[in-house]
Amino acid sequence: MAAAKKGRRSSGSQGYPGRALAVILIALVALTGGMFLSGNTTPRLGIDLAGGVSITLTAKPDQGSAVTKSNMDTAVGIINRRVNGLGVSEAEVQTQGSKNIIVNIPKGTNADEAEKQVGTTAQLYFRQVLAQVDGEPAKTPPSPSTSPTPKSSGTPKPGSSAPASATPSAKSTPTATPTASATQGRAVTDALKAPTPVPAPSPSGSTGDTAGAAPADTSVPADLQAKLSALDCTNAKQRTAASEGTKPGDKVVACGQVEGHWFKYALGPTLIDGKRVSGASAAFDSQQGNGWVVNLTFDSKGAKQFTTVTGDLSRQQSPNNQFAIDLDGDVVSAPSVSQALPGGSAQISGSFSQKSAEDLANVLKYGSLPLAFNISDKTTVSAALGGEQLRGGLIAGAVGLALVVVYMLSYYRGLGGVAIVSLMVSAALTYTIMCLLGPAIGFALNLPAVCGAIVAIGITADSFIVFFERIRDELREGRSLQPAVARGWPRARRTILVSDFVSFLAAAVLFVVSVGKVQGFAFTLGLTTLLDVAVVFLFTKPLMTILARRPFFARGSKWSGLDPKSLGVQAPLRRVRRPSSTETKEA
Repeated sequence: MAAAKKGRRSSGSQGYPGRALAVILIALVALTGGMFLSGNTTPRLGIDLAGGVSITLTAKPDQGSAVTKSNMDTAVGIINRRVNGLGVSEAEVQTQGSKNIIVNIPKGTNADEAEKQVGTTAQLYFRQVLAQVDGEPAKTPPSPSTSPTPKSSGTPKPGSSAPASATPSAKSTPTATPTASATQGRAVTDALKAPTPVPAPSPSGSTGDTAGAAPADTSVPADLQAKLSALDCTNAKQRTAASEGTKPGDKVVACGQVEGHWFKYALGPTLIDGKRVSGASAAFDSQQGNGWVVNLTFDSKGAKQFTTVTGDLSRQQSPNNQFAIDLDGDVVSAPSVSQALPGGSAQISGSFSQKSAEDLANVLKYGSLPLAFNISDKTTVSAALGGEQLRGGLIAGAVGLALVVVYMLSYYRGLGGVAIVSLMVSAALTYTIMCLLGPAIGFALNLPAVCGAIVAIGITADSFIVFFERIRDELREGRSLQPAVARGWPRARRTILVSDFVSFLAAAVLFVVSVGKVQGFAFTLGLTTLLDVAVVFLFTKPLMTILARRPFFARGSKWSGLDPKSLGVQAPLRRVRRPSSTETKEA
């Protein structure tokens, strides 16, 4: 009795098939419930199916930086963090060849902003403002406070501040309070602050670095004055041309916006490289009532440079005390400094909205690339084209599935029905998991992933065929159906595991060595291979164990796929007992 019980338990789902079926059905119900409760009832689509923008950035050797694999990898990481920092889902950033970076931005939330920031390839420098004038001569610049209406033209004198009429006044800030150490920010509307006010350092405290050295020459050369006067900041081509060919040590002209109005600047050589920024974040300052602010920190070298530079700028007159944040020729912010800011950290405050504060923090944090880039190609994939490709992929999958169904029903008949139900369970598991993986890990269904799912139909069907053929082999040897299922399963199991292991290994290697959309194919193939093992072990095998007890299959109906005649089953030979010699003599 004990041996019988032990033998029954050792057969696993052979003795308790209902338990295995319950496990996979509970899992399916749980996944489906999670899908509907989370609201993710459809998989996220990639750029080739949902539409979006593909941008090709080509590196160019500039400013002493060579195009190397290390610099390219660094640039990919920075661009990827910048795009992801905007909350863009399934944005792909990858190298192509030795000089190109491909950025694929799917259509959706924040995609337009990401495209804008990727196009700004981000050479970030901190420069001293030498002069500032109105960038729209025919218009009236904004006046956030009650200052006189500024005039729209004028060329600044070298080393002197811009005319009051050319500089928009700062918003009302509590500069009299002990914590305020500067007034300025987004082109002259915010404040640069230190955690605690400290006295300005002595000139002997300056460093000997090229970047971070105390600014001395605040003159505006004649050629720079001419460029500043000719520059029209409302012209995008002129803004781009103004920054082309410039180097960190050059004096340059640049543009910046305040409340939608353009101002142009003459800027000195680079004081601090943007690579020295170690962190930046947007926060809401409720304690001092500054609203949205941007906190930034520098690395150890940058902290020393920042202390030296702010100490020197605090002794300058406006606008030479302004600290311009120059991003690819655009002045994204220009806070003025009233005292030295030690410790390598500061806070920019002013009339920021949450979005503008987060944008500035993102630029400061991920802004500086080791190389300069040109946008060599930009391709937009419309949602209509993506929809056509999705329909084509679904049609291909439906045709493949239909062919498998027709083959299984025509050749395996009743067993084919078991295979179809198993395929439906596998498809349901695959669909729900893909829907949940979108928000969980950023998985997006692209065209290669659809191809991987189509290939998986054949892999899954092959596992059923292996199992069914093992059962048929046992029946041909003269066994009844229940023993045939029990004896055929261990042999089929080994074959299925080896086959699926090879498929999963190939998918894993392909995922590791490939880039871009090919990884979608590898990921889907690997996922469906694992699900194939789960479905065969926890659904198909237990279901066959239960069906083997039903007369339709057990008696070998010709529509069951297990008809003895069609399988060529021979009746077992009966052994004839030969009479002994004694019995022969007696006869």
